[in-house]
Amino acid sequence: MRKVIKSKRLNEAYTKITHSSGLTILLYPMTGFSSAYALFATKYGSVDTRFKTGDDDGFTDVPAGIAHFLEHKMFESEEGDAFSLYARTGASANAYTSFDRTAYLFSCSENFEQSIEILMGLVMNPYFTAETVHKEQGIIGQEIKMYEDAPDWRVFFNLLGALYHENPVRIDIAGTVESIAEIDADLLYRCYNTFYNLNNMVLAVAGNFEPDTVLKAADKLLKPAPQIKITRGVFEEPETVRETRVVQHLPVSLPMFQIGFKGKAGTEYENVTGQILDEVLLEIIGGEASPLYRRLYDEGLINHTFSDEALSSRDYSLCFFSGESRDPDKVFDEIKKEIVKIQKSGIPQKTFDMAKKAVYGRYVGMYGKVDSIAGVMVAAHFAGMDMYSILEAAADIRKDELELRFKTNFDVSKSAISIVMQEE
Repeated sequence: MRKVIKSKRLNEAYTKITHSSGLTILLYPMTGFSSAYALFATKYGSVDTRFKTGDDDGFTDVPAGIAHFLEHKMFESEEGDAFSLYARTGASANAYTSFDRTAYLFSCSENFEQSIEILMGLVMNPYFTAETVHKEQGIIGQEIKMYEDAPDWRVFFNLLGALYHENPVRIDIAGTVESIAEIDADLLYRCYNTFYNLNNMVLAVAGNFEPDTVLKAADKLLKPAPQIKITRGVFEEPETVRETRVVQHLPVSLPMFQIGFKGKAGTEYENVTGQILDEVLLEIIGGEASPLYRRLYDEGLINHTFSDEALSSRDYSLCFFSGESRDPDKVFDEIKKEIVKIQKSGIPQKTFDMAKKAVYGRYVGMYGKVDSIAGVMVAAHFAGMDMYSILEAAADIRKDELELRFKTNFDVSKSAISIVMQEE
């Protein structure tokens, strides 16, 4: 089945194809671009530690980090490493695991047909043995230990650990040395056969390529996948935060901080549109044009590293500010005071208009980059919407809905600060 999805606002379109294999293929050819970017993703991430299919009587619990472990193993085959195959085509390849998805990707300016076939081949042909799994446990174990000493990584996951009691989002995406020691080949095949079903996956391609080349490769390499019903475990998460302050001592020149606000998660569609609202609110509270930012900067409490971000997906939603400061606790207090002040007085119309315009402009900019377009197509598809709906949501934000969101997702009683600093 083929469907053309159009945007009147951008005067552009892309094609959505439901392939006979069950895979959804999203194609966005871009005239005048020299490179192509392909993203092959499964709706399977680090938070998926409990699940069952229609054939199971009960839930299966798997070790933390197994999605990331599986991502590493997918690059291996009996013939060798997939990176060596990409080296022959000149493509730049990579992969990543996030909280809610695993993705394999490449970009190239030539030999697109060979590269797209390599991508499909590596994702569709798992190869796990006891020996290779044991070897990978050592490799990933070293990676985990390395990140234990990375201040920017620790300040983030310490914040998640403070905000969340039970939700697996609080656990490092790679798991722990102890959890990955429980992984074996049978568990990897169990997760692969569940989540790497083509009906649970999407292939997004943007840039300089011929759509028929993608479809030809899919017809050649992808076999019809059985329909599968996946039920993901739900973890009972209290509304409260687990801790309000957590400190870790690591060698840093200035204390690093992240200040987070635990929001209320909705459906995946609601989380995508709600995240856009959160981004506007972050701009209003502490964006570079805000009074708070100027005051904190002038007082020397923040520097150029100060930033913000909104995250949301299945079962979680949060916003946070990051940066360096000689007095992180003072920054935390000032941010909370500013939030309470704006919530009481309301958002001025001029401030709303400026923040909305800034966020909308960032989203428009994403539609001019091949990697961003592929990423947005995937995120939108997994949320049950088309890519242009995200831009429309940014354009249609109303002040009244923003103020309502402000009360639920920026409740100062559900906030926490994570600090990484030198030993005194």
